[in-house]
Amino acid sequence: MPLVDALKGIACVLIVSHHLAFYGPMSDVALSLAPSLISWLYDYGRLAVQVFLVMAGFLTAGQLSRFARSGQCVPLLSLVWQRYLRLAIPYVSALLVAIVVAALIRPWLHHESVPSAPDFWRVISHVFMLHNWVGHEALSAGVWYVAIDLQLYSLAVLLFWVGQKLAGPTDPHDVVARSRLTAWVVSLTSMLMLASLLFFNRDAGFDITGLYFFGSYALGMMARWASGRRHPWLWLAALAAVGGLALMLEFRIRIAIALATSMVLGVVLLRGSWHWLHHGLLAWLGRISYSVFLIHFPVCLVFNAAWHHWFPTLPWVNILGMGLALMASLACGHLFWALVENRGSAKVMGALAALR
Repeated sequence: MPLVDALKGIACVLIVSHHLAFYGPMSDVALSLAPSLISWLYDYGRLAVQVFLVMAGFLTAGQLSRFARSGQCVPLLSLVWQRYLRLAIPYVSALLVAIVVAALIRPWLHHESVPSAPDFWRVISHVFMLHNWVGHEALSAGVWYVAIDLQLYSLAVLLFWVGQKLAGPTDPHDVVARSRLTAWVVSLTSMLMLASLLFFNRDAGFDITGLYFFGSYALGMMARWASGRRHPWLWLAALAAVGGLALMLEFRIRIAIALATSMVLGVVLLRGSWHWLHHGLLAWLGRISYSVFLIHFPVCLVFNAAWHHWFPTLPWVNILGMGLALMASLACGHLFWALVENRGSAKVMGALAALR
């Protein structure tokens, strides 16, 4: 899906740029030269996460729809375990790189953006994606999102599994049974989506849980499911009304972006107008976006440490350094994707499958 690749690629670049603006000292020195740009990236670049949330829900809905069409019972624990492995293999590898890089530059860069040396339990909490729950300092930027992604996927699969249990046996050739399953799954997902949009997402105390973000995730799921319904435009209109209600209750720019992304995905999917988005650069960025997301922080730490040591007071050199750090993050992301996310994950998954 070229649109998904394009959105992932653009969002990935924005997230890296946000972290370059957020974590100094390069951005601190460069601020006087480009205050508007750096301030915008600092304040709003992080909102690109909403695009990832919506697209993740969109893709999860597509995966779950295959179980509905085949009549196969969704393997709840197996799917969650597979999702954990797909996230964790590159994630843990990137964490090890971040720990080593932070240890190497800690004597040279005394800055709050450099993570402190971790103990055993802090590393373990990160490996099992529980660091936010137990209050441990993050070992790298953005690792909270990986944990939230696993929670959201688990919630979506759980809702589908419960819907299957409530709907009873489903024959793939029985239209009535499939409609009953769809009704249950959509109803359960809608209820949790509303609870998230109208309640959980309005309380920052829930932001370490998937409940806080499920509204955005479910907007993507609903946009995908709308394409297979008899009156898809009515589905999208209803989705827009739900999002509008949430924004009327309390305007949140993050929800507005999530709603807009889901509408774009839904409309483009229905119209089938993907061809104009076939662009090599965007496809490449979309493909490596997760690897870039994981590996960019230690790359940026290296650039920050080097520039702070060699060019501590030159704004134009530091803004150039930010640009070079972005390019280096993309290059390292491509290498990480080739060696770890693509090849390494495939080998580990294959080995585990052989053991079973």
